[in-house]
Amino acid sequence: MTSNLSRRHFITTGLAFSGLAAIPSGVLALTDARARTLVDAVVSDINRVIASGKPVSGMISDFERIFTRYADVNIIARSTLGADANRISSSQMAAFTKAFRGYIARKYGKRFNEFVGGRIEVNSVKAVKSWHEVKSTAYLRGESPFEVSFLVSDRSGKDLFFDMIIEGISLRLSERTEVGAMLDRRNGDFNAMIADLKKAG
Repeated sequence: MTSNLSRRHFITTGLAFSGLAAIPSGVLALTDARARTLVDAVVSDINRVIASGKPVSGMISDFERIFTRYADVNIIARSTLGADANRISSSQMAAFTKAFRGYIARKYGKRFNEFVGGRIEVNSVKAVKSWHEVKSTAYLRGESPFEVSFLVSDRSGKDLFFDMIIEGISLRLSERTEVGAMLDRRNGDFNAMIADLKKAG
């Protein structure tokens, strides 16, 4: 099946692994080789789902597994709230993180069928300040190849990615805008926003 996804469509409906409230700090033991190994595994799993021929429900479950395994979900969720994370309670944060993980899986997992025939290839890796940037190229049918960069750190104690940059656009910031709009519609009520998030995507 030929994909009609534009680059912007890919950014907003493709692989939404987003987020970091603050750039990781400190001297990391993470190496170029370890960062590339992580992204190789992510890309391998994504390509496998794309080619699986599974129904949408199966793709959603697979996407949530990939997101949970390879992304720093706690950091991503906190980042998505932006400054509002400073006024949310610990119990609300836990509920938000769980709801956010399901939201991401539904929103983006259901789009995997549009990637049939496409692939992502890892190209290079380099250290940038206290994290590593792994560059790859995405190939979709009907589209010119374009760059996708994974930002990887071991801040959580494991090698995980905390953002994706597609042609200069951060998926972390894109999702922050979406969640911020949900919170605004609920006049800053976290519990109401979390309830909405559980049904969104």
